[in-house]
Amino acid sequence: MNLRNLEYLAAIDELKHFRKAAEKCFVSQPTLSGQLKKLEAEIGAQLVERTTRNVFLTPIGEEIVKIARTILAEVASIEDLVKTHSDPMSGTVNIGLIPTIAPYLLPLIVQPINQAYPQLEIILQEVQTEVMLKKLSEGTLDAGILAVPLEMRGLEEIILYTEPFYVAANNQHPFAAKLSIKIEDLQDETLLLLEEGHCLRGQVMDVCSQAMTKERKDFQGTSLETIRHMVSTGIGITLIPQTAIDYNNLIQNASIKYIPFKNPAPARRVGLLFRKTSNRKVCFQKLAASIQSIIQKEFLLKETVEVLPVKLNR
Repeated sequence: MNLRNLEYLAAIDELKHFRKAAEKCFVSQPTLSGQLKKLEAEIGAQLVERTTRNVFLTPIGEEIVKIARTILAEVASIEDLVKTHSDPMSGTVNIGLIPTIAPYLLPLIVQPINQAYPQLEIILQEVQTEVMLKKLSEGTLDAGILAVPLEMRGLEEIILYTEPFYVAANNQHPFAAKLSIKIEDLQDETLLLLEEGHCLRGQVMDVCSQAMTKERKDFQGTSLETIRHMVSTGIGITLIPQTAIDYNNLIQNASIKYIPFKNPAPARRVGLLFRKTSNRKVCFQKLAASIQSIIQKEFLLKETVEVLPVKLNR
């Protein structure tokens, strides 16, 4: 049994496809297939079942791949420890971001961080909260940027910023004439929300439930941009976090008006999560400090009195 064969098994489990798994591992498909058969012979059990349409792990294969992922993560940790012993801002880190943060935060931080830390390679993944937490626990992600707080054992949290929500409404909506809005003003409005699985959905529902706002049940957005386009048609309103509002592009989005809440404004808190056992803590602390500085300069974000809890929608 060798580490490479465990990598092949983990790739099959992730992609459920021999060709794609082979491409990910940079080997030919026959090589991958042959090595998996060799692994099965060494273990004395079938690990992968393959039909004309599907590829999946057998029950014992599923148990073994869990252990394999832990082993591979520990080996990667050892390799990373050696690389970063002299310079914590070198080597490779895998960072996940949730979809309601990634498109708006990354354009601001990627170039400055690359310039500040040229020896650090950051691999970015856009994943929802549930998937991110699973990948963090498995070791396939080193850190995650998402809405916090989250009560998860074994994870450490660094607060990056707190951003208020704005009400997004069509410019013909009565809200468009207001300078600010109270939560009670949302009563009887039609609310457009993200689909299940997005923690932002739960946060917005928390705010709007106080005003008995009703959700439009025949529509659930796959992204904030989809919801933004639907708001522009006038079929409903939504709540948008501040970083998702492109102030430099408001002329092109003239059909939408963004109205702030009166204080205390509802808000979400964004943080950087990583395993307490990680040997990259210094790296994450420096990355967090850089992001805090960039966001503060860009948005002048300040702490708000009210911070909404995270909803995982399990």
